[in-house]
Amino acid sequence: MATVTNWLQDAVKRIRSFAYGPPEAERARRRPRVGVALGGGFARGIAHIGVLRVLEQEGIPIDCIAGTSVGALIASSYACGATLASMEGHAAETQFSDFGRWTLSWLGLASNERLEGYLHRVCTANRFEELKTPLAIVATDLSTGEPAYFTRGELGPALRASCAYPGLFLPVEHEGRILVDGFLAETVPVEAVRRLGAEFVIAVYLDPGLNGDKPKSVADIISRSFSIMQRYASTNWRRRADVVIEPDVKPFPWDAFTRTPEIIVAGEAATRRALPRIRTGLGMRVTAAARA
Repeated sequence: MATVTNWLQDAVKRIRSFAYGPPEAERARRRPRVGVALGGGFARGIAHIGVLRVLEQEGIPIDCIAGTSVGALIASSYACGATLASMEGHAAETQFSDFGRWTLSWLGLASNERLEGYLHRVCTANRFEELKTPLAIVATDLSTGEPAYFTRGELGPALRASCAYPGLFLPVEHEGRILVDGFLAETVPVEAVRRLGAEFVIAVYLDPGLNGDKPKSVADIISRSFSIMQRYASTNWRRRADVVIEPDVKPFPWDAFTRTPEIIVAGEAATRRALPRIRTGLGMRVTAAARA
């Protein structure tokens, strides 16, 4: 009797699955949830605009996005629904004074409080919940050394924290924590976009390189020191990414906002080189899902 009952229950489950579940053809067409992870790099981060432009042109979907440092600024603008053209226009006109204010402090050389106003030039949202695309911003908790992930609440403080480059900008106190630039804990926020549910991650890494010239300022020394550190800390996030795009931004100084068109072209070129891997990767994932 128990055997018959179990068989009937199993049959009912199969019938319900067939009647209410998606058709087989629809399941076969289901694609993985695509996430884009944008790393930091000051003005070199303008290359992210070129990456996003090619992905849009080629019909590559972006279901969620995450950013660290300047990647958080670009990701926030994109998630808000700002056009890439408007982002390019603002980038070309950017000066340090738009987001930084020199100050006297033992904790840093400048404050980045103006960054919130800079974001609102292209983005009307004040909170993560108002964004059109799911977004994660990564900062680093200076007390624990662990990444701090922000996906809800106020957008401005999280962005400022993610862009608080140690030694240059003052740390940001937010939600009871002292926070600095996210690249220290997560150079490229692959884990952050995975937490948003991304099944296929396109990571963008901006390697500033070392040109052999003598550093000309404290900012140069700090930047180069962290660049060297990043070279030895890329294993984990690379392993978690499906495709890594690496625009050639080595020719551009950290503050090369006036060279916006060239930097965007570098992002576009690197993304077009990566398109076969992206398409193949997405196709492989869809095929695997269809077999399941």
